[in-house]
Amino acid sequence: MARDPETIERDIEKARTALAATLDELGTKANPKVLVESAKSSVRSTLEDPKVKYPLIGAGVLIVALLVRKLFR
Repeated sequence: MARDPETIERDIEKARTALAATLDELGTKANPKVLVESAKSSVRSTLEDPKVKYPLIGAGVLIVALLVRKLFR
């Protein structure tokens, strides 16, 4: 069954609009600035977790102590 040209044009326009919206959304998600900010916030939230924060502080203190010990030996 043949379709009406106006119906086909409307369908094509709907598809174009949907594609444009999808491309805009992908462009926003793939924006390097957005990706960097997302990574920063993820790292910050991980480092603020006490299960990660305190062992890292302990490791830093240990490294500093070992370096000071080596310097004064």
